[in-house]
Amino acid sequence: MLLGMTALGLRLWWIQVAHGAEWTAQIRGSSQATVRIPSVRGEIKDRNGLTLVQNRASYEVDFYLPEMVKGYRERFGPPPLAEHRAIISGMPKDVKEADIIRVVNDGIVPRLNDLDLARDYNSKDLERHYRNDTEVPYSYIKDIDFSTMAKFSEHDVGLPGVDIAIKPVRSYVYGALAAHILGYVGAPDDTNKEEARKFTFYQGDVDGKSNIEKAMDDYLRGKPGVRHLRRNAKGTIDGVLREDPPQQGANVFLTIDARIQAITDEALRAVSRAGAVVVDPNNGNILAMASVPSFDPNTFIPSIKAKDWQALRKDEGDPLVNRAVSALPPGSTFKLITSLAGLRKNLTNAHYNCGGGVSYGDHFFQCWVNEKHYTHGNIGLSEAIKVSCDSFFYQFGNAAGIQSIDTVGKMLGIGEESGLQLTGEQVGNLPGPEWMQIHHPQERWSQAQTANVSIGQGYTLVSPLQLAMAYVTIANGGTCYYPRLVDKVLNQDGSPVLDEHGKVAVPQTPRMRSDLRREVTPDQIELVRKGLWRVVNEDGGTGGRGRLKNVQVAGKTGTAQATDRGHKDTVAWFACFAPFDHPKYVVAVMVQGGEHGGSVAGPVATRILERTLAMDEGNFDMQVAWTPPAHHANPFSMFKDVSYAGGNLGAGDEESADASSADVQMASDNASPDVEPEADAQGQVSKRPRVVRAAPAPPPRQPNFFERLFGGKRPAPQPAPTPVRRRF
Repeated sequence: MLLGMTALGLRLWWIQVAHGAEWTAQIRGSSQATVRIPSVRGEIKDRNGLTLVQNRASYEVDFYLPEMVKGYRERFGPPPLAEHRAIISGMPKDVKEADIIRVVNDGIVPRLNDLDLARDYNSKDLERHYRNDTEVPYSYIKDIDFSTMAKFSEHDVGLPGVDIAIKPVRSYVYGALAAHILGYVGAPDDTNKEEARKFTFYQGDVDGKSNIEKAMDDYLRGKPGVRHLRRNAKGTIDGVLREDPPQQGANVFLTIDARIQAITDEALRAVSRAGAVVVDPNNGNILAMASVPSFDPNTFIPSIKAKDWQALRKDEGDPLVNRAVSALPPGSTFKLITSLAGLRKNLTNAHYNCGGGVSYGDHFFQCWVNEKHYTHGNIGLSEAIKVSCDSFFYQFGNAAGIQSIDTVGKMLGIGEESGLQLTGEQVGNLPGPEWMQIHHPQERWSQAQTANVSIGQGYTLVSPLQLAMAYVTIANGGTCYYPRLVDKVLNQDGSPVLDEHGKVAVPQTPRMRSDLRREVTPDQIELVRKGLWRVVNEDGGTGGRGRLKNVQVAGKTGTAQATDRGHKDTVAWFACFAPFDHPKYVVAVMVQGGEHGGSVAGPVATRILERTLAMDEGNFDMQVAWTPPAHHANPFSMFKDVSYAGGNLGAGDEESADASSADVQMASDNASPDVEPEADAQGQVSKRPRVVRAAPAPPPRQPNFFERLFGGKRPAPQPAPTPVRRRF
């Protein structure tokens, strides 16, 4: 006996004292749980540091489904089972698992109903989440209000697997302002299983789904944190041991000026479907980019309801489409490219006669003045730009040749990607013989095709952004820039973000696409600039409605016909820059449903220029405020003219639109937002009646050691307890 007790004592000493630290560490590890804390995204600001996108705290009720199943088993015994077909090792197999819907409805909902906290949910979504994303908590109620949060805080819910989580979510400070630039975020499409296994509970980051949020996602995304939780002897979490907080991502500064963006957005609301771009011609920085109708990206935060998503998708005006990067027939605004192509072929002094039109083959291509029963006569390039003579440019374009037109167009970015990585951006069409052979092999290129391209018709498609960058080149005297939308990316300490090579990830230097002066002389460029000045400032020009007091504006009108998903449409354009001698701003405006470029798009562009220049002089203060989505009751209304209170209503000769055979290319919104499904029948749990359960029967009493040894009398069996109503 003494030897046995001595051996036992030595063994206890060996385990508890000599190796006590090792066992303590194991016990501590098994009594802890880790939770991944989502990272905090950086902010998005305008060029002046005004915050456009920030983060706010969102409270939500999360279900930790494995904990719920475990708690159900402890209280009621084995959970109900459900069977489903699954693919195991490449083979279909019937798999049994806990019926998570019944576990929630019978074990969780009654207590939530007691506190008036139960909400309907989609049972199929819950079931899918339990099977595929077990590590990730299921968001039962998102973005709860203060009263709901107070109820959870005031009452001890006392349910395993139910928790209130505080998560940072996006807040788009000014609503619909710049929505087509900023984009929105949502839950990731797939859970990183490998990373999820490192944590007891995994809360993933949100992903950028469109535009800047998506393009700059790697910089905006911060580093996640970890919360270490303590479990008690029963395995229930009862406290926080420590927390490693998440780190916020970098801040992205755009080239956008929020005040100019607000001016542009306000001006565009005079029409129903339109896009506009404002660019600094001295560096290619985009100062504003707007599209109407628009949407509020806050609708997508933290997730968009299914009915709201369907309403956006079915809206005839397509509010999700960014018309500033959609491609449409440019009409006479394209004559800028044709002019430069002809000058490149030494047609500086060329004159052509306008007799109301030109014949190519068996087709008569008329000039727009033919309908007004007069002609332009014999004119040169500068005069032809002023009056937008189609007959002149039919002949001028054919003399230059389609190859020269395509060469100049590509130099200016027509038919090319901008590099901005905006969602669904369309590159448009710059047609020629090679393009025709690929897309329409049954047709042959002809002079008639070149004539159509020369006036921006036929298969020619250009986006407002591309057109703006082309006019940037002529405004500054020949330097063609790539457009810039992101100015810089800074860490939270103000230092620039570096790439893997240790260089600044987003340099602030302008990017030059091409130098037009290698193809045409400065004097030839000035000839075109003078023609654009005459469009606005001389009598008989088509852009008289673009005239401003005390500021010389140069620009070009355009009107085209197009087909938008089978719907015949008229597209009005106006592209301009000011001041003429030292340009500060280039503005390109496109209006779908505009009868004429001069009377519809022209006043919109003038409004933007007028207020922006006045703001520079200190004579106008544009307040940046919350902006509701732009919406028009009848998006396909035709606008004959646009006017603003106190606006300039200068005269201008209105050119009519020529027929075009091109279908527009609208910027497709191929993002996959986090859509919250509607509740189904099994998920309708509000005020669900309580399920009365029988308490689990205790196991039969086993005889003790002495009863087994001496054959003691077994106690009489106890009657089963009556059902009781449990509160949990």
